[in-house]
Amino acid sequence: MTVFGYREHRHETERSLTWVWIVLVAVTVGSWTLAPAHLTHTAQASVPVTALVLALAFVKSRMIIGHFMEVNTAPRWLRYATDGWLTALIATVFVIYLF
Repeated sequence: MTVFGYREHRHETERSLTWVWIVLVAVTVGSWTLAPAHLTHTAQASVPVTALVLALAFVKSRMIIGHFMEVNTAPRWLRYATDGWLTALIATVFVIYLF
């Protein structure tokens, strides 16, 4: 029994959240495999790998904020504010890493 399409919408939302979760797990495993210690058994700093991992962290964070915290359905100013905050945070972490 559906009440104004609520059940269909809930099923659709659950399905999309499941796919988002699967993508998040895949990105996490991908980030983990980028660590150079998996091949050489020694950890060493690498600017390109760090930049890629931070970019993946940005994507993961944006997906979590958008889908699980439901900022995708929030007012536009809040979406822009969270995107700006996340961009500033990732950029600051990268600049600190470089110095």
